[in-house]
Amino acid sequence: MSVIVLVEHTGGIIKKKNFEAVQYASRIAENTGTTVTTLVLGTIAVSEMESLGEYGAQKVLHVADGRLDELHARAYASALFTAAQKENAKIIVTLHDINGRAVAPRVAVKLKAGLVAGALSYPDLENGFVIKKAVFSGKAFAFVNIVSDVKVIMLMANSFPVIKGDGKAVVEKLEVNFSDKDFGVKVKQVNKVTGEVLLSDADLVVSGGRGMKGPENWGLIENLAKELGAATACSRPVSDADWRPHHEHVGQTGGTIRPNLYIAVGISGAIQHLAGVNGSKNIVVINKDPEAPFFKAANYGVVGDAMEILPKLTEAVRKFKQQH
Repeated sequence: MSVIVLVEHTGGIIKKKNFEAVQYASRIAENTGTTVTTLVLGTIAVSEMESLGEYGAQKVLHVADGRLDELHARAYASALFTAAQKENAKIIVTLHDINGRAVAPRVAVKLKAGLVAGALSYPDLENGFVIKKAVFSGKAFAFVNIVSDVKVIMLMANSFPVIKGDGKAVVEKLEVNFSDKDFGVKVKQVNKVTGEVLLSDADLVVSGGRGMKGPENWGLIENLAKELGAATACSRPVSDADWRPHHEHVGQTGGTIRPNLYIAVGISGAIQHLAGVNGSKNIVVINKDPEAPFFKAANYGVVGDAMEILPKLTEAVRKFKQQH
């Protein structure tokens, strides 16, 4: 019996958030006297899968079907269901991201399992199987007790630190009997966001709002992000005005991120924006309006003109890097 983890990869590379999910499952396995088995789909090197052992996985089930290099929700669900049955798994872990939201509910139905989406804690086993999750756009928390025999947990990324250890997972092939319906949706084209740091993977994010005055000033945001090794983001009014691409929009109607550091420049801090970023470990707000609501949510705040502050902050970061 194992805890099963659905591990995603991009172009054969496994990203940090998946290591977090594996370590999360490893902690559960320790507390329940089981092991961790990961499921990996599509084209990927054996050595990349073996490295999951460094984060607590004992075994990897690999479905080597090139069609799974792109998300096919029904096919992914069929593979995860097959893996869960093979391992007699009572606990399944996925990420609370686009893939997880498409796959986990389908698997929960197949397994007649209880599901918690957006988990922020390890299960409290002393009081049943209680998991903490955010509700009301992160303004409150709910504690959900899963009472079903099989349990599905969708983990909110960047909730726990990742510590690399020793170990090498054993890789086994898994045969899945897919149906034509599993691939009923045909993927004709995939347009992937490229750049030095992708927003979905970033630990550091520099974000701008209407206080940047126009797209011609966005170089100030990009320069600071480059020095920090950060991704760039924006508020909804900025993306609506086509100052920045819509994939950079974070907030209630955009992306939800949980970086270690979120620097908000010229963003007032409306509740809709906070809903997408209030899981950040540290928030720094730069705004010339001392009454901006964002200051109430900030760990640190700077009152002043972003056009003056950003070049000085960027230069300070550059000098710090040179000295260290």
